[in-house]
Amino acid sequence: MTDLFDALVATDPEIADVIRREIERQNTTIQLIASENFTSPAVLAASGSVLTNKYSEGYPGKRYYGGNVVVDEAEELARRRCLELFGGDHANVQPHAGANANLAAYMAVLDPGDKVMGMRLDQGGHLTHGSPVNATGRLYNFVAYGVDPESEVLDYDAVLDVAVAERPKAIVCGYTAYPRLIDFEAFRSIADEVGAILIADIAHIAGLVAGDAHASPVGLADIVTFTTHKTLRGPRGAAIVCKAEYAQAIDKAVFPGLQGGPLMHVIAAKAVAFKEAAAPEFSEYAHAIVRNAVALAAALGEEGFRVVSGGTENHLMLVDLRPFGITGKVAQESLDAAGITCNKNTIPNDPESPFVTSGLRLGTAAVTTAGMGEPEMATIASLMGRVVQAPDDESVRAEVREAAATLCSKFTPYPDL
Repeated sequence: MTDLFDALVATDPEIADVIRREIERQNTTIQLIASENFTSPAVLAASGSVLTNKYSEGYPGKRYYGGNVVVDEAEELARRRCLELFGGDHANVQPHAGANANLAAYMAVLDPGDKVMGMRLDQGGHLTHGSPVNATGRLYNFVAYGVDPESEVLDYDAVLDVAVAERPKAIVCGYTAYPRLIDFEAFRSIADEVGAILIADIAHIAGLVAGDAHASPVGLADIVTFTTHKTLRGPRGAAIVCKAEYAQAIDKAVFPGLQGGPLMHVIAAKAVAFKEAAAPEFSEYAHAIVRNAVALAAALGEEGFRVVSGGTENHLMLVDLRPFGITGKVAQESLDAAGITCNKNTIPNDPESPFVTSGLRLGTAAVTTAGMGEPEMATIASLMGRVVQAPDDESVRAEVREAAATLCSKFTPYPDL
């Protein structure tokens, strides 16, 4: 790796400098974006390997190019390890991103114009769950369910009522900003009640599922999609696990339906991540993520933040900033300047636009990978409280930035890079 970076320095010092500065940013600032994590050096090595050179349209043993006898082994390893980790009948490890995986799932079982039921975007759903600005919302007729306005958690009886009234062909469960456990058995029952296909998008919680820190939808949902770079701690990418009856349709939807040649270097890195997630210590990591999230949510509540739904049961939480009289946009920018990275996010029934928002989404996967525990969550909450109470105070930002760097110096994700 050092030799490769030396080659980059010699060829393109500007990009090499960008990478150096990004390493420094990740090593010296607190990372609380729920969809981010720190991959292992082994994953980095695989994703930066010569496998990037190989074009491999098709599937192992059925390629449209020659010279794939070696890389076929990487894809077969990834597929086999994926199924060993999650279960299921069939795995496709080629999707470049979660959005591709979701669209492939829809293409496999739906026709344009079919009705699909998914979570409202402003209450925890993803763009690919039918947003009108996304291809999914333009291709399919999405109808929405949401959270209970008082408890801010899913009311499965209300979800059933929507399903019975709308009779969708498919129901999507699994979310991008929902802090509570998902009852996949309840969704299976709802889908069966109306004769719908059940698609579970576990992009955010895949690592928790792999580590037995969250119930699995595999075996209950007909199709399960997930990303490999969030709580699963792998490379940027996605995968699909499905029941045998959907295997051929899923493979055709991914290729040639949506994508051309797969990214073989990323698929190899996915294989590495699946192997890492199968190790016993990964389960402890997954449970530590949840413990840290619960601790951070509790500490933030003590600092005056209103925690949406009253807490969290997974890796993320939403906090309402209205008690401080600031927006998510202002808070994100102020915290970023103070060495704490997070993202603005809508909260249920948010009066602000998605570009402004009333809240923040916070996650503990990355800080847990760095080695932080519950005591550090209390420290982080205290630092965040200082910033949001004085978002324009440069002296506060500077003091918090220094404190954040000091904390990160004890928990550096990449000390050797």
